[in-house]
Amino acid sequence: MKGKQFSVKVYETSIEDEEKFISFFNTHYILFKDRLIVVQGELSPRIEEYLQSKSLLYANNIVLPSSRSRQNIQQELEEQKAKELKQQELLAKEFAQLSKRLDNNLKVEDGIVRSGQEVSIEGDLLLLNRVNSGAKVRTSGNLIVTHAVEGDIYCNGNFMMIGNSPKANIIFNGVRVENALLTEKLNKIELIDNEIIITAILKKEINWA
Repeated sequence: MKGKQFSVKVYETSIEDEEKFISFFNTHYILFKDRLIVVQGELSPRIEEYLQSKSLLYANNIVLPSSRSRQNIQQELEEQKAKELKQQELLAKEFAQLSKRLDNNLKVEDGIVRSGQEVSIEGDLLLLNRVNSGAKVRTSGNLIVTHAVEGDIYCNGNFMMIGNSPKANIIFNGVRVENALLTEKLNKIELIDNEIIITAILKKEINWA
């Protein structure tokens, strides 16, 4: 998908007198030839024909978003930063608890697991990069994946952590985990009393260090 973003100047108006409307745009044509003219209210065939004849870009009866003040933008940024800090604290707490359950034989992989590649680990595994389609990851212990997964995951530990990965094939302790159940940005899958439990850890995407 490709896209472009444009900054467009908009002039919003309504028509009470068609003659005055046409006279106004004839006089100030140079100011409006590169703007979007939004006409609120009824747009008669005469006015529509006039705008087209002048090659003026126009729209009729659309609702424009209200502009935000610098103060509002700053407040939104501060609120977003506070949410991200809270999420990072929650994530750090969750990892601290899980680290107590990780085996001493923990292995860390920081490279991309590419298509056709297979990673097989005896013990626990921390993956710090993505798993591409056609790749396979197998671990006899626990598993934490911090990036997108599009390949196959086979985990036989007590738990695993994985994000929303609709293209992944996830087998946890011999049971296929439905992708539709992993709805959040970070999910914990556990084996508790021979039952698979899925818990949402983060509901918003974060940037991993």
